[in-house]
Amino acid sequence: MPVGILLLVLGLTGLAGGGWVALNIRGAAVSLNQRQERNIELRAHAQGRLDPPAAWFGVTGFRVLAAVVAAAGSVLALLSFAVIATA
Repeated sequence: MPVGILLLVLGLTGLAGGGWVALNIRGAAVSLNQRQERNIELRAHAQGRLDPPAAWFGVTGFRVLAAVVAAAGSVLALLSFAVIATA
């Protein structure tokens, strides 16, 4: 039973967080992209590089990655229901 509850909590957390960014609620994906760009700029400045830094993900990349996290969270939540039902 505790394993099922743990899976449920982890699944719902992943589903909520991933869904929040995947649906870009309140600009979450845009905010993550701006934070990434600023960190890359700060790292390049600290290393003394003057060339423009390249970003790893764009807003679409963050939204796709968050959709994968949300899907994994929903799978964990469904798995937790199966574990709780068989216990």
